Amino acid sequence: MNNKNSLNFNDHTDSYIEDIEELESLEEIESSETAITSSKPMELEAIESTKLLSHPKIQYLQEAMKTYTFPSVLLTSNLYILYENLPYSNLLISPDRQFPRSLAQDFPHDLNTEQIGIIFNSLQSDKENFSYRGRIQAIHRSRLDQLFNVNIIPIFTELSSRPTVYQAFFDNVTKEQKELLHNTFLSLLEASKLKDNDTGNHIQRVGEYSKVMSQYLFDHEINSDIGPEFIHNIQFLAQMHDVGKIGTPDDILNKKGPLDKREWEIMQEHTINGAYIMSTYPHSMAREIALFHHERWDGTGYPYSIAGDMIPLSSRIVAIADVYDALRMQRSYKPSFDHLKSTAIITEQRATHFDPNLVDVYVKIQDKFDSLFTQLKD
Repeated sequence: MNNKNSLNFNDHTDSYIEDIEELESLEEIESSETAITSSKPMELEAIESTKLLSHPKIQYLQEAMKTYTFPSVLLTSNLYILYENLPYSNLLISPDRQFPRSLAQDFPHDLNTEQIGIIFNSLQSDKENFSYRGRIQAIHRSRLDQLFNVNIIPIFTELSSRPTVYQAFFDNVTKEQKELLHNTFLSLLEASKLKDNDTGNHIQRVGEYSKVMSQYLFDHEINSDIGPEFIHNIQFLAQMHDVGKIGTPDDILNKKGPLDKREWEIMQEHTINGAYIMSTYPHSMAREIALFHHERWDGTGYPYSIAGDMIPLSSRIVAIADVYDALRMQRSYKPSFDHLKSTAIITEQRATHFDPNLVDVYVKIQDKFDSLFTQLKD
């Protein structure tokens, strides 16, 4: 909630400089020419560093941080958290957090040993002004992933020529990045529509079916790999499942009647072409759906004839969504089927074409598929 005393990340600089100038004006800080070195365990150092919280300069800064509307923390030189403001606490959604706590514990998916080493070395380097700037992702199963620009700067030095306390600022750029990413790939999607005889509503429906099935799996805790981020991604990326048809010759793509052996081999290449195109998308699901959505549970699909759980979950979900909609649509080689017949075909192919557990889920939510087809009918 904003108020006239609150700050946002983009305009905090002037206020922050005032805070720092105030800190520096309170009193001179003692320093030595030699940096402190210690053989103590990092957690013990972190515990001992908490005495810095009683320093009037740090207390002053903590009060200022309470007015920030963006996440911010105070850190030791070893990246242990001394203090966090409320927006940062809300970011983590973790009720059982215990201190002392390393920053790496809050971002385990991004801050591996190598990345921690990069940050630590930057904070210890005068060439980097004892600062670090980069990006970090907050991942939690109960909500969408969030991407932040993070800036870590020195604010306090005591009994050392090097900083002992740092402040980190987190700027949420998730929305901007996702919009940019989606807009880029939507242009590819529009290009694929010009090539394929499928309608735009077909690809939209496949995305919606995939979302509905994934949401059911999440709501009923059927698969621990599914969370809000998975559901968000599959709704968009399922629409890209046939983007590889951009590279399929028109005479094959729009041929009336069945394909011969050579034509069928060329048609199957759209999965590999699609995977190549989607490999630039910063989530493995994009490539998985494009590459594997024509694989079959019994191993008779293409392009690699993999079977069972070797097929990624996202691809198994999209396979049902794509086939259902294809059955409902009129094609050059087939009439349209009603919902009952389409459902009968899908259930008949349980454990052959489709993941049997997902077919069981489909049966439970089949009315939603029918409703979506009607709502988004061409």
